[in-house]
Amino acid sequence: MDQQQLLYDFSSIAITATLFGLLVVSNEIGFRIGRFVQGSTDTEIKTLTGAIQASILGLLALLLGFTFSMSMQRFDGRSQALIAEANAIGTVELRVQLLPEQYREKAVRLLEEYIALRIAIGKLDLTRREERKQYDGQISRLQNALWSLAVMAAQDDPRPVTTGAFITSLNELIDSQGKRNALLQMHVPEVVLVLLFIVFIASGSMLGYSSGLSGRRVVAPTIMVAFLIAMIVFIIIDLDRPKRGLIQVDQGSMLLLQDNRNN
Repeated sequence: MDQQQLLYDFSSIAITATLFGLLVVSNEIGFRIGRFVQGSTDTEIKTLTGAIQASILGLLALLLGFTFSMSMQRFDGRSQALIAEANAIGTVELRVQLLPEQYREKAVRLLEEYIALRIAIGKLDLTRREERKQYDGQISRLQNALWSLAVMAAQDDPRPVTTGAFITSLNELIDSQGKRNALLQMHVPEVVLVLLFIVFIASGSMLGYSSGLSGRRVVAPTIMVAFLIAMIVFIIIDLDRPKRGLIQVDQGSMLLLQDNRNN
């Protein structure tokens, strides 16, 4: 969360709307400056201005592609981590049957609680830190309880093909939960987003300045381009906000585990 101190608590819609508004304002300012210097500008300067405008738009396209790729990779990583954790829990559920009989019922009950907690915390906004901390504490206690049960079962039945297999799968369950938590904290560095916003606004200024030099407004195409770029920025920001944005990782794999237990 340290990388997102300034922007993460603001909604992606609010950030995108603000950026779009700033671009419109910067475009108007650029247009007025262009109109002001139009009389003292020759054809060579106008040509050079067009080249600079093309360079800035090219830089913007490069940054958009680079940042979108980063946010998409993180989103995919979180999706794969959820599937991996659900598979790990499912494996533990199957291997409960390998435990000595006196431990099976308690292990099943602990796993039911564990799945319910993982689903609940999966729906919780990352900005609700205190609530997440409480859930993490409960999850940690359940993991410790399952591990203690596995140790006791290993003392009664030390065979690697029975209790040993359960312990291996339980270890994978704990590791998968830790990996998923780590991926939730990985975001596009805020400095990259700020640079993207600066280039975004600068491109609006240059579009307005070029229009001002020509003495004619190009309103509809400029607004359309600004809107489309703003939508791409919105997608980038939203993908980078696990459990907060409009685009969410599908928890179907985890919910299926709970449904299978209830059926």
